[in-house]
Amino acid sequence: MITNLIPLQAAAGADYSGIIMIVGLIVVFYFLMIRPQQKKQKEIRKFREGLKKGDNIITAGGIHGKIKEIKEDSFLISVSDNTVLRIDKGSVYPSASDAQEQEANKTKA
Repeated sequence: MITNLIPLQAAAGADYSGIIMIVGLIVVFYFLMIRPQQKKQKEIRKFREGLKKGDNIITAGGIHGKIKEIKEDSFLISVSDNTVLRIDKGSVYPSASDAQEQEANKTKA
């Protein structure tokens, strides 16, 4: 009779190890995938909020321009002397050169 209880106890311990493994995988997934993406989105949002009139920008479509006016959800950018475009704030991303300039400014300060 006692020998019948031993396999039941071993099976009960296996259930916890499976749950621990799943929780472990979720934690690893969070730190390797979700957290870096949230950090990157936060940096992009901070970059967009820091833009001001007169800054040079590059849109996601590759259009180079200078900010002429800032609206609530869009920018008016001057592309040439007589050309002004309205673009969505979501289409402006920091370029690699902008990121390098910001890092250089942080190290100087």
